[in-house]
This record gives sequence, C-alpha cells and structure tokens, in this order.
Amino acid sequence: MTELLCIGNAIVDVFIDIDNKLALKYGILDTVQHIDREQADSLLREPAIDFSKAVRTSGGGAANVAKISAMLGMNAAFSGCTGNDELANLFKDEISGAGVSPVLVNSNEKTGICFACNIDGINKLGETRFAASPGAALDLTEEHISDELISSAELIVLDGYILDRRPLVQHILLKASRRGIPVALDAASVFQVKRKAEEMLTYSRTFPLFLFMNADETLAFYNTIRKSRDEYINLSEKEKETIILRDVGPMLKIITDGELFPIVVVKLGGRGAIVYAGGNVYREETFTITPRSTVGAGDAFCAAFTSAWIRGKSLSECAALGNKVAREILEVPGTYIKSGKLKNFAKVLQK
Repeated sequence: MTELLCIGNAIVDVFIDIDNKLALKYGILDTVQHIDREQADSLLREPAIDFSKAVRTSGGGAANVAKISAMLGMNAAFSGCTGNDELANLFKDEISGAGVSPVLVNSNEKTGICFACNIDGINKLGETRFAASPGAALDLTEEHISDELISSAELIVLDGYILDRRPLVQHILLKASRRGIPVALDAASVFQVKRKAEEMLTYSRTFPLFLFMNADETLAFYNTIRKSRDEYINLSEKEKETIILRDVGPMLKIITDGELFPIVVVKLGGRGAIVYAGGNVYREETFTITPRSTVGAGDAFCAAFTSAWIRGKSLSECAALGNKVAREILEVPGTYIKSGKLKNFAKVLQK
C-alpha cells in the first residue's frame, strides 16, 4: 500500500547563474513568472550561461514531497504528466532513484521546466528569480486519477499550483474523503493564496485536510478572508511571527476547533513552525542557518511532517522533524540531495 500519494506538476528545476543583461534579454524580470516554451528552449541553449555549473533536478512541490518522503523510508508515489523528451527521462530517473513509484501520464507537450536564476551570482543567496514553463505538467486531469490510485494511499499530498484546475482538485478531494483519506495541500505561493483563499477555506471545512502555508502565505490568507487591504511588507521574520501569533492565530484556532481536521501548519523558516489543530497551538522552534538555496525546503518540511504523522508521531514531533529535514535541504539546490543525508531521520520514523 502507498503511504503517501503525491499529485501535482512534474517539473525539472534548472539552477543557473545569469547577469542582469541576460535576465533582460529573456524577460526574466519578476520574482516568479511564466515564460513561453520557445524562450525556455532558447535559454537552455544560451552560450553565455555556464551549464557545466548548472544543476538539473526533479521539481514541482508534490514531486519534491514524494522524493524526500521516499528518502525517509516511506512508500511514496507521484502522479503527474510529462512529455516524451530528455527532461521527462531525467525527471523519472531521479524520482525513481530516490525510491518513488512514478505514476506518470505522457503528453505531446514538452516536460515542464523551471529556471531558478541567481542574478549576477552576488552570493549564495543572490537575487533569485523563477521563470517557469509548465508545459506537459498542465495536461494532468481528473481522468488520469483513478479510484484504484486514490484508494491505495494512506495520505494524499496536493501541489497548490493545481488549485487552478478545480475539477481535478475536487475530483481528488471527493474520492479521498469518501474513503476517509486525508489530503495535505500546500498553498504554493502568495499569488495563489490571494486568488484561492476562499476555496482553501471551504475545502478545509468540507474535507479532512492538512493546510501548509509559509508566513507570507498565512498573512495573505488572513487578509483575503477578512477582505482587508493591509499589506505586510518589509517585515522581519520575527515581526511576521508576532503578527501571526497575535492576529492570525485566533482565527486559525476557530477554524480548527472541535474536530480532528483541518490541521493548519504555518512554516516560519528559520523560526520553526506553528501547528493549529483541534483549537490548540503547537509551537516548534528551530535555528537559523545561511542557506545555499531555499527552494524545496518547504516541500521537505511537508514531506517530513506528513511522513511522521502517518507513522503515528505527535504533532509536535511532526513539526520538529519537519524543521530538521528542511534544514538539510537548505544546503543543496532544490531537492538535489543524497539519500544518505537523511538516513538518521528515516531511523526516527522507524521507532
């Protein structure tokens, strides 16, 4: 039986260093944006980029969760859509190599790609801009998610970026709910939260749901539900935490009060995590490190948290393991990590 079934966008992440001139040439001007496939293919052939230093790795939120969960010793599967190309082979080989069972649909479109562009290579953190061309990933529909696939899982993880495909999301939630299978939904981005907060709230009240959000997404969720125009900008991580505990927390306690679900998990990066469940609050702190990259850390947290929950750990233990595993991912680009790095955490789940 599959312990975690992860469903979402199959993406290959490509980590590159580019300068402002190249960023302007390819129109990579925003922190997060889409580019068309012609631009993406041209960027892959760009002679000014040293691709010998680039890292290509499987990506997409749900695929990252599946990959890290498998490295933690879980029986994990991933369902998504790829093309019939070199990137599809890379994606499948990498998740399979991590121990994930791939349930992939083929499309005539090219496999999705996302460039994580470190502008000017200022330092390890630099200024990172993300340019995605999702391609075949968007061709996954409800027709591809069978009753057998859903019923094989103990817990289902959904990539928040598929919230735009409402029929697919509702198809999964309904089938899982009828079988008493909880679903973990990662909010994915502030942009998604601002557009989909009402739907996320409705799903949390209707289905057995875990809702994962980072600090910025949590504040956006709070503002959108309250229909407030408040903007939380230029705040430190500590200031965001204070506002969440003081202002957002009471609302999340009400949302979670009296039932097993929803369980709302707020990821605070270097400040740890807060879990709201049954009207109670569970706080797990961590310590800050200087990351090589923050890409995939939230997915790693979700992977560790849900894996620990399946194995019967307390919510505090789930959050603590999430903090520790996420910290390991901060040391590598995306989820490009050797499984041996997570062996000690896998042993924790076996106890």
